[in-house]
Amino acid sequence: MVRNHLSKRANKYLRKFRKWPHSPYKTSWHHNFAEEQAMETLKRATLELGSNNNHPFLLSTLIDSFKSYSCDPTPKAYFFLIKTLTQHSHFQDIPPVLDHIENMESFETPEFMLMHLIGFYCHVGMVQYALDLFYRIPRFRCTPTVRSLNLLLSLLCRRPKWIGMVPNVLLKSQHMSVRFEESTFRVLIKALCGMKMVGYAVKMMKIMIDDGFSLDAEICSSIISSMCKQSDLTGTDALVVWGDMKKLGFSPGVMDYTNLMRFLVKEGKVMDAFEILNQMKKDGIKPDSVCYTIVMNGTVKEGDYVKLDELFEEMLVLGIIPDVYTYNVYINGLCKQNNLDDALKIIASMEDLGCEPNVVTYNTLLGALFMADDLSKVRGLVKEMRMKGIEMNLHTYRIILDGFVGKDEIQEACVLLEEMLEKCFYPRSSAFDDIIVQMCRKGLITEALELMKKNAAKNFIPGARAWEALLNSTSELSYSQASFSGLLRTQ
Repeated sequence: MVRNHLSKRANKYLRKFRKWPHSPYKTSWHHNFAEEQAMETLKRATLELGSNNNHPFLLSTLIDSFKSYSCDPTPKAYFFLIKTLTQHSHFQDIPPVLDHIENMESFETPEFMLMHLIGFYCHVGMVQYALDLFYRIPRFRCTPTVRSLNLLLSLLCRRPKWIGMVPNVLLKSQHMSVRFEESTFRVLIKALCGMKMVGYAVKMMKIMIDDGFSLDAEICSSIISSMCKQSDLTGTDALVVWGDMKKLGFSPGVMDYTNLMRFLVKEGKVMDAFEILNQMKKDGIKPDSVCYTIVMNGTVKEGDYVKLDELFEEMLVLGIIPDVYTYNVYINGLCKQNNLDDALKIIASMEDLGCEPNVVTYNTLLGALFMADDLSKVRGLVKEMRMKGIEMNLHTYRIILDGFVGKDEIQEACVLLEEMLEKCFYPRSSAFDDIIVQMCRKGLITEALELMKKNAAKNFIPGARAWEALLNSTSELSYSQASFSGLLRTQ
């Protein structure tokens, strides 16, 4: 039997059997297309914002563009509008946009859109606008979260003049039902550390723990690092803070121990630093060469050379390989004991272990050798430096120059001085004056004048003693007065 195509059993969804066809305006693809076209219209209007004068009122443009395509403005469109206004610093156009979103729209405003504005207001110094907007967040049908709170707090904590606003923000945020999270405490503690208020940071950390949050090792490390950078905190205070954090369950890492030991040594509490080193080993954390170097440096400052030897030997027993900084500290300790032979042997052992001495190593030895009046070893050490290609720095030249001048080795001092000037290294004024004075005493007036000319060409101005020595010696030499006058004219 042939089925009648007009029978009641025909598919009523086929267009020729439907009473009313689907409107193309009700399909999702057309709706999306309309929104895209409205956005394109809005974007074209923003191109006219190049000048501050006669720019279009973009809020009206946004509303009209979406209305012309029979669709409602989207949060994406408003966010684009707000970003455009902030990029062009059209502050006066932002409040009408916010008022329209609050009073005329019904969508739930994304929090990130309001956070963008909060950040912008703080960046341009309009902090009160940022505060008002944060408190106003619920009126935009948006539930404020800890993200916007943390953003505002971090921005307020960047400027000392805004810090006083933080307590009020914290109080009002509780009325807004914004729950503090661990990240909020981290922001506040970091800010307190930055303001060198370590005591308050520790108190904040205790409040954080009392509120049920776990101890954060990163926060503790930040407190220790900040504490060790402060100049108004004593070593005793630092040990108290350290003890309090350990009681709360903090397990320090190598860097934490290192920072504390460095601070204690700087404060002259070498024995306390030594105890922290021992505590570190008891806690099952193996110290590295940096830890030992810090404590060894403290023992050298204290003159406790027995402890220095013990620490160095302990390093070797534990299998910790000393680096060049460790060797430099140890060599400095040997030099202070006038044990120069062992110090020179250390250099050889460094090279055997693949640790090349640096310019600091040689500077330490050169200064000690001059103190010991061993000029032959000084010359040998300088020759060794040149052979190994170790570049002498300004400190090296000054050590050698001062040493030669002090030992009345004027000829070698003059040769070294010329080498310094070629490298644009300048001696201490007192050392140069000593050279001129000694040259004048030896009757080397002509050479002294020539040396003065070379220094004048390098814009190095001698001291009064050098000029006095030359003036007192001019009557004793048969030298052209024109030459001396020419020297004066160069000054």
